[in-house]
Amino acid sequence: MTSSYKDPSLKVFSLNSNRQLAEEIANHIGTTLGKCTVSAFSDGEIQINIEESIRGCDVYIVQSTSSPVNTHIMELLIMIDAVKRASAKSINIVMPYYGYARQDRKARAREPITAKLVANLLETAGADRMITIDLHAPQIQGFFDMPIDHLQGVPILSSYFEEKNLEDIVIVSPDHGGVTRARKMADRLKAPIGIIDKRRPRPNVAEVMNIVGNIEGKTAILIDDIIDTAGTITLAANALIENGAKEVYACCTHPVLSGPAIERIDDSKIKELVITNTIPLPKEKRIAKIKELSVAPLMSEAIIRVHERQSVSILFD
Repeated sequence: MTSSYKDPSLKVFSLNSNRQLAEEIANHIGTTLGKCTVSAFSDGEIQINIEESIRGCDVYIVQSTSSPVNTHIMELLIMIDAVKRASAKSINIVMPYYGYARQDRKARAREPITAKLVANLLETAGADRMITIDLHAPQIQGFFDMPIDHLQGVPILSSYFEEKNLEDIVIVSPDHGGVTRARKMADRLKAPIGIIDKRRPRPNVAEVMNIVGNIEGKTAILIDDIIDTAGTITLAANALIENGAKEVYACCTHPVLSGPAIERIDDSKIKELVITNTIPLPKEKRIAKIKELSVAPLMSEAIIRVHERQSVSILFD
């Protein structure tokens, strides 16, 4: 730690989802993580003890709602309640990855809108604000009645590829929904974009159709917000190579990487997969093809700006 943060009323706490990232964030701010224990009773009920006074403090709780998602949401709700009852001045959720974000509308009859339900739960528990990165759909911000600072992963990923000095690149969106994201990266890297036109017969099953844009002889960079089972991204990479791309890189903000994902990536035509640490990557999933970047500098800067009542929108660039 270089220097300590001047205001002791800023408190950063970590729950169980991503402690390493929380420590990095605290380090960048120049503080240490608040003392609290998260344990479980023998029947599985979560117990949280905050072991220092937070009366009148601005509390920032770092918790991604990644797998096991329901446990991590419950930990967060209980922590918010504990912080509220301990007379904190404000309760700020720092949620690098917002789980259930893919259930953001009724795609079929009789479906829930779970992204909205989770928003309701967080607000009812007593949260005052949320800082997050790359919501699956930006309009999820409208599910909340509290302020949301919605940070972008594209600048972090773009900077990495900029430093690689790749030649003749094209930024490719694996589906129509991600075109805006691909365009943002293309603007930064001054490159053209391509789109994979695909049909998805059922959830987690992707079927590649055709490629829109010129990829012949180019270095393709696939960009997505979430890579889950890696079906879409690996099929897209293989399709790009088959259609004349020279090599394929892939990147995403949230590496969910569930089920057969790692095996698929290892067996695919992807040269390198660049991810961030919004979701921790366990040792068994760390393969040579994966490069991890940290969101800690961005998130710590956002926390300081929120705390000091400065503009956060500057970080969106």
